[in-house]
Amino acid sequence: MERKYVITIGRQLGSGGRIIGEKLASKLGISFYDKELIQIASQESGLGREFFERADEKRPYSVFGGLFSLRGTIAEEPFSTYYLNNETLFKIQSDVIRRLAEKSSCLFVGRCADYVLSGHPFMLNVFITADLDDRVKRISEREKLTPAKARDYIEKADKKRAAYYNYFSSKPWGMADSYHLCINSSWLGLEATVESICSFASKRFGL
Repeated sequence: MERKYVITIGRQLGSGGRIIGEKLASKLGISFYDKELIQIASQESGLGREFFERADEKRPYSVFGGLFSLRGTIAEEPFSTYYLNNETLFKIQSDVIRRLAEKSSCLFVGRCADYVLSGHPFMLNVFITADLDDRVKRISEREKLTPAKARDYIEKADKKRAAYYNYFSSKPWGMADSYHLCINSSWLGLEATVESICSFASKRFGL
C-alpha cells in the first residue's frame, strides 16, 4: 500500500508561500489545498461558503474576540436556530483536512493544518518567510498599493494569521520550534525554494 504523506505550509504574507506550495505539490504529484478547503467544507456541511470565509484565518482573532465578539455573529437565516460559532466552523474544516489527508498524499497551506494533523506519522511542516522589501514589492504589485500601504497591509495580515493560529492551536505562529523546516524565499528565489523543500521532503519521506 502506498504510504500517504502530508506537507503543511505556514507563511508570511508576500513570501510567495501559496505559489511555492502550488509548485511543490505539482512537482510531487500530490493534491494542493488552500482556499479550496472553504469550498469543500461548504459543500460537505451544506453551509454557505460565506460562513467559512467570515471565520477564516484572515479574520481578526484574539482570546476575547474569539470568545465574545465573533462567536455566534454569523448565525443568520436559514440557520437562525443553529448556533454557529468559530470553533464549530473550525471543527468542520478540520474534519475535512483530516479526511483529505487520509485519502491521499497532499499539501495544505495555512488553516492550522499542522496542528489539525498533529500526530500524523508522515508529515512535514514548513514555514516560509521572506525579506520585508521583497514582500512589500510583491504585495504592492499584486494589490496595486503604494509601498507604504503594502507594508501596512502586510503587518495587519500577519497579525490576523498569527492570532488565528495562536487562538486555535495554542502554539506560537512563525516560531521555529513549531515547524520542521523554516526557509526564507528571498535567499534562493521561489523556484529554488521549491527545489530545496522538495529535496528535504524526498529525504524525509524516502521518495
